[in-house]
Amino acid sequence: MNNFKYVTRGQLFPVKQNLLQIINTVRKQIYDEFTFQVYFVGSVEHNMVTFNAGTNIGYDFDVNILVNSTSDHLTAKEIRIKIKNAIDRAAIRFGYDYAEDSTRVITIKFKDKKNSRILHSCDFAIVNDYIDKNGYGGQQYIHFNKKQNQYFWEEQSRGYYLLSEKADWIKGIGRWTEVRTLYLDKKNHNNDKHKHSRSIYAETIHEICQKYRYYDC
Repeated sequence: MNNFKYVTRGQLFPVKQNLLQIINTVRKQIYDEFTFQVYFVGSVEHNMVTFNAGTNIGYDFDVNILVNSTSDHLTAKEIRIKIKNAIDRAAIRFGYDYAEDSTRVITIKFKDKKNSRILHSCDFAIVNDYIDKNGYGGQQYIHFNKKQNQYFWEEQSRGYYLLSEKADWIKGIGRWTEVRTLYLDKKNHNNDKHKHSRSIYAETIHEICQKYRYYDC
């Protein structure tokens, strides 16, 4: 059983500002090659960032890097490596470790090295939003297959892509308190160290939508 609690807005603000500076530095480094937009997603988007009191885990942020059409001439591997290298150069200046490259995201961690604690981390997913020929919105992300050392665009599940729309629907029916309660409960009962907050948040939104019969669940 974990002991997750919510982080206050006051605690989050200076960290978020540092992350925005890192992102702007990355943008300047690769501007001549391609451009991108960024937005915070998941728990941080709705002021639901958590930390596990009494552990060295800290709290985490989720950021989507939405690449623009200026990157169309590059492969998925080239885009991800260029962004990771730029994040490495920028993050180290703000006291973060070098980035870790996992299946779905690039992660940077800020540590209290003296006490061997992770104070906070940030997961960057590289995505592409699009409208298909039938007028439906979709999203892809750059997937890293470590065993084969391959990078490719992977289709995001439709349920995952519609999270913001579903969250707005839940707020509209006045059930957001249930989201906060269930999300914290899921975090406290999660024993998979490789399961990111964005995945737990997606599960939470989906379950509340099912409970109140959201039309697209």
